[in-house]
Order: sequence, then structure tokens, then C-alpha cells
Amino acid sequence: MFIRKATIKDIPHIMQLVAEVVPLMNASGNFQWDSHYPNAPVFEKDIALSQLWVAEVAGKIAGVAAITTDQEPEYAHVGWDISETAIVTHRLAVSPRYQGQGLAAALLAQAEKEAKSRNINVLRIDTNTANQATQRLFPKAGYVFAGEIDLAFRPNLRFYCYEKRR
Repeated sequence: MFIRKATIKDIPHIMQLVAEVVPLMNASGNFQWDSHYPNAPVFEKDIALSQLWVAEVAGKIAGVAAITTDQEPEYAHVGWDISETAIVTHRLAVSPRYQGQGLAAALLAQAEKEAKSRNINVLRIDTNTANQATQRLFPKAGYVFAGEIDLAFRPNLRFYCYEKRR
């Protein structure tokens, strides 16, 4: 496995990964992603901002994560000071063909490396309340549950927030 920054040439492969993941998410009752989000322009923006990372296995893109400092305004509803700079992982996904191989954990570890290199002591992440896999993963990675919110850009869904301090 190799973690690297994504390039614009990766977009078709990332969109294929999303196409593989969304039906499985939806089948399990998790409607955080759909045919409209995330889309290629979202990932293209992440790449332009140099904040999109991919996990490769045998030269194939097997996972993706946006490692940002972008905090949703609603994060304040769980008592977080959103004026405090934090590394925030968004759009974390692993191809079903590679799940269970530690790729999501490796992408979260990359977020920690980014935090360390930028001297940022707080890491944050949110997940849909129906996403059982991430609800198991985040505490294993040292994240602490902070509360539940809604997000204006994803109406009718609820999200759990997690935080890790270094």
C-alpha cells in the first residue's frame, strides 16, 4: 500500500471507486453519498487545494480521503471551537475490493502526519449515523465521540462527530 497526493489524472479512478462504494452505502441505509455527492468537481477542487490523498494497492487506487482544515459551521453544535485550526478528514472511502486491509486507518494516519507537519493538535471527522464501519474505525484510531449534528448541505441526514487531540 502506498499513500500519496491525488492528481487530476486520478479523477476517473476516484469516481469509479465512488461508483463502487455508493450502492453498498445506500444498501446499508447510509445515504451520506449518492449520485450527486461527492462528484468530480468536488474532488477536482480538493486536488487544486492539494488536499486529496489516495491509497494505492498494486498501482490501483483503492482508497481516498480529503485531508483539510475545512470545518462545517455545524461543528460548533457539539461544543467545538471552530475558530481553532484542526485537520479535518472528509470524503473518506475505500473500494469494496480492498476493505478490511487497513486502508482507511492508513488514510487517517496520513491525516495525523499532516497535523504533525503543520503543528496542528486537533483532528476532526464526521460520519453519517448509519455508517457502522466508521463508527467502529474512528474510536480504534483514537478519536473520541463528540456528539450528533445535521449538516445544511446534506438535509435530512444526521452525523456523528469525532475528535482526536495530539
